[in-house]
Amino acid sequence: MHKVTDPPFNPLQNHLLAALPDKVQQRLFPFIELEKLELGQVIYEAGDKLAYVYFPVDAIVSLLYVMENGASAEISVVGNEGLIGVALFMGGESTSSRAVVQSAGHAYRLKGSRLIEEFNRHGKLLKLMLLYTQSLLTQMAQTAVCNRHHLIEQQLCRWLLLSLDRLPDSHITMTQELIANMLGVRREGVTEAAGKLQTLGVIDYHRGHITVLDRLKLESLSCECYAVVKTETDRLLSYALSNNKD
Repeated sequence: MHKVTDPPFNPLQNHLLAALPDKVQQRLFPFIELEKLELGQVIYEAGDKLAYVYFPVDAIVSLLYVMENGASAEISVVGNEGLIGVALFMGGESTSSRAVVQSAGHAYRLKGSRLIEEFNRHGKLLKLMLLYTQSLLTQMAQTAVCNRHHLIEQQLCRWLLLSLDRLPDSHITMTQELIANMLGVRREGVTEAAGKLQTLGVIDYHRGHITVLDRLKLESLSCECYAVVKTETDRLLSYALSNNKD
């Protein structure tokens, strides 16, 4: 991890931190630190004791389940709508997933003990964190269904759309090998699916750089899983924003 000094960022760029009441922000913000996250960086491994939670601002982090043979599949993605480390306030100190930086950027880091201290006040932070956890569980459940029942092309469209929602522009830096690891499929399948999208003029893909050219078309080619996840996330976070401010 690389600590960043004098950055052009602020905590309010993360939707959860922005939704906190002013009094809670005043208690927590003096203790958060901005960290630069590199592509492919592992924030924690399955079984690690979690000492910090991370609130991304322009980075995307994938939560992966890793099998004994090393194979992995993504169970959810987290960007500026959420945080990494829900196990800390859900009663456990470790998690069964691996957290890997999918898109390089920055995140604010807070000691888990500080979060638990505020969580135990049973105030607005408690409700906000539980709402976010509900949206995360929705994403995990929908991802499991999608991976089981939908074509690789549909899964790739869903993955691209979820990534776009968490990035400031339409550009994604990601190799086909990493995408295959995220989706839990063979690289050849991703190559074929990406090729189809490029032929249709939906994306431009070159040497690990993906630019989405036609988002509406991408949404039409995706399965219903993306809409389900987005609707639930938007509903819960909009509720949090409208009800958590004093």
